Amino acid sequence: MKIEHVAMYVHDPEKARDFFVKYFNGRSNEGYVNPRTGFRSFFITFDDGARLEIMQRPDMTDSPADLNRTGFIHIAFSVGSRETVDSLTERLRNDGFTVVSGPRTTGDGYYESCVVAVEGNQVEITV
Repeated sequence: MKIEHVAMYVHDPEKARDFFVKYFNGRSNEGYVNPRTGFRSFFITFDDGARLEIMQRPDMTDSPADLNRTGFIHIAFSVGSRETVDSLTERLRNDGFTVVSGPRTTGDGYYESCVVAVEGNQVEITV
């Protein structure tokens, strides 16, 4: 069994799509629009076949998004090396994203950083 994809609602699907394409080498489909409901989505596919669906619809509501809330809290990308964790984290910092932790070795042995990225959602970068 495998996870087929993970989905997230965003207000600006093009901006979210562009983030994952630019920083994580994702490949996007052309997108989908349901003209009746206004639902829009893009599927982003990554090198190992994992997929992320970026979705938007006119009737979305926003709940407070505390970084330590229950539920899904981040999406993690393995980038292959400590050097790549370091360089990508610095690139994101220089591009204006907030780095909330790392790069560091965690208590359970991961070398990682965590960045607040797409509309307040966290992205973890790990080896």
